[in-house]
Amino acid sequence: MKTILGERLKELREDRGFTQKQLSERLGINSVTYLHYEKEQREPPLSLLADMAVFFGVSVDYLLGLNDSG
Repeated sequence: MKTILGERLKELREDRGFTQKQLSERLGINSVTYLHYEKEQREPPLSLLADMAVFFGVSVDYLLGLNDSG
């Protein structure tokens, strides 16, 4: 099953006008680590995934591509 987490993260980030560096600073993580999440080379821990969902105002299910409504 293809994941779309990286696509969703990039879309949400760009919609809000953040660079990868700015968003990684907001989330308290290294910018290279965040880049790996967008490129789907790594998966964020559940606690960070929950933080991202709260930050963007969407559900974790939306970030993971389990539904199409935030």
